[in-house]
Amino acid sequence: MRTDSVTLSAAAIESARASAKSLYGAEYIPATQRVYEGKSKNAQEAHEAIRPAGETFRTPGELAPELSRDEFSLYDLIWKRTIASQMCDAKKMQMRVDFDVETKTGGAAIFRANGSVITFPGFLAAYEEIVEDKTGDEESAESDKRLPAMAAGDSIKVSNYICEGHETKPPARYTEPTLVKKLEELGIGRPSTFASIMSTIQDRGYVSKRGRALVPTFLAFSVTGLLEQHFGKLVDYEFTASMEEDLDRIANGEEDRVSWLTKFFFGTDGNPGLEALAADLGAIDAQQINTMKMGEDIEIRVGRYGAYIQKGVGDDRKFANIPETMAPDELTLQVAIELLAQPSGERELGIHPETNLPLIAKSGRFGPYITEVFPEPEMVVDKKTGELKKPRKKKDAPKPKTASLLSTMTLDTITIDDALKLMSLPRTLGNYDDVAITVQNGRYGPYMTHGTDSRTLTSEDQLFSITLDEAIELYKQPKVRRRGVAKPPLKDLGIDPASSKPVLVKDGRFGIYITDGETNATLRRGDTVEFLTLERGLELLAGRRAWEVENGGASRVKKSSKRAKKSAPSLTKNTVKATGKAKTKKKAASGKGKAVTPSA
Repeated sequence: MRTDSVTLSAAAIESARASAKSLYGAEYIPATQRVYEGKSKNAQEAHEAIRPAGETFRTPGELAPELSRDEFSLYDLIWKRTIASQMCDAKKMQMRVDFDVETKTGGAAIFRANGSVITFPGFLAAYEEIVEDKTGDEESAESDKRLPAMAAGDSIKVSNYICEGHETKPPARYTEPTLVKKLEELGIGRPSTFASIMSTIQDRGYVSKRGRALVPTFLAFSVTGLLEQHFGKLVDYEFTASMEEDLDRIANGEEDRVSWLTKFFFGTDGNPGLEALAADLGAIDAQQINTMKMGEDIEIRVGRYGAYIQKGVGDDRKFANIPETMAPDELTLQVAIELLAQPSGERELGIHPETNLPLIAKSGRFGPYITEVFPEPEMVVDKKTGELKKPRKKKDAPKPKTASLLSTMTLDTITIDDALKLMSLPRTLGNYDDVAITVQNGRYGPYMTHGTDSRTLTSEDQLFSITLDEAIELYKQPKVRRRGVAKPPLKDLGIDPASSKPVLVKDGRFGIYITDGETNATLRRGDTVEFLTLERGLELLAGRRAWEVENGGASRVKKSSKRAKKSAPSLTKNTVKATGKAKTKKKAASGKGKAVTPSA
């Protein structure tokens, strides 16, 4: 079933209101039901909105033992948004707080904080959307900062302070969710087509992913230039949005598809059709389309095998490959000059003493590297023509081993000893808990692996100097992630007498849970960290183990052997956003009152 609907049945609305009233109180639900309307004129509204099944919605905590991690995460999102859609508006007050500070020398200073204070949580008690993508707008970020409740004259104790410089940052790159949001604002695409759009721009090489960010490629600039120069009308945002609306009308039977296609192809008064645009193309200069000038006789060109730099013309031309990992905005004129200055030819370093194969250093699409050189295969006689030719390569034929140069190495300075060191990677240090620890140099720098656990090394020298004992010490430390060090346990319940392992209460990605290091059990409704005992913890762990035995083991995310071509479209604000925002009637004396409306 596919649905773009934001409409709930009467029974579902009553169930959501009853759940909100039971969990948060009668003051958290409005006097009348909240009804939403979708913005899309061609929404798939033959069904209800996506919501928890049944007439009584079970909480995520009640279903946790029956769900895998991904299933729980999805149900938790659906349940929270459904309940929040029938709750009251949140009320917050924009505030500017000035702090009078006395310095150590007896002087006076004023510190200022801008943000908002939640005066009534409303639907935020059930669900608050976390915005991960920063816009780069510092003023907006400051105003959205959450401040604790304060009153004039309160004494504030500063527990810690950090001196930071502020500078204006450019807007963040698009991610898939923010690009979908932008397309919705422009009226381009529909919820059922967003996934294919995201897939297409990546499959065709128009963008590459750097983390979650979508980075445009040089190919995208060439294609965009071609379309804007010769088909500017067809790729105009307004035309595309208008075309989407026309297709909606055709799907709804409000317009005839043949007559629309006729107008699109042959055109109308003052609006040339595709036939006229194609006839007026003339000769397209492929070289001009695929060339971007930088200055100082340097050009960026997009070829069959990727983007490259060219300087000069004729016999004096110089070329340099642009590294695949380099984004267009990172290629400045100075960087282009440096790339052109790098040696582009091959340099033989010597013979590998173990394989007896020559080692050469050369420059490639992904930067400078070294590689083995296999001997040329013996020529064979073509039975049909009698001429000598190279034999076909077998599919399972071995490939030469390669290794990227370290950041301190160049094609001019690398030696055979350096090359042998690089060819020795990955290096196995030894076993830890019967699993091998290896060190290697990757796309984003040096790192080591222990099974599925990888740790970043602080320097390239550690690739050859780190010992097994040093690596084990690093693995004994908490893994540092992008969001910081792993959280400490909330509570230590004691030792499990059966396994002699500590039973800890932790705060995880999906909420608070109990663990003995092997089994994780989610808290049940009514359990609180403060009153949790060892006996209760062992009871929850035993229940979880029994469920795992009954269901064939602990839930694990299955890894697909093939990359999926298309992913399901993500839910966005605009897909399920309310049509209006109610405002509070009263305004606080120290700030402006503001109502925040939940989304369905």
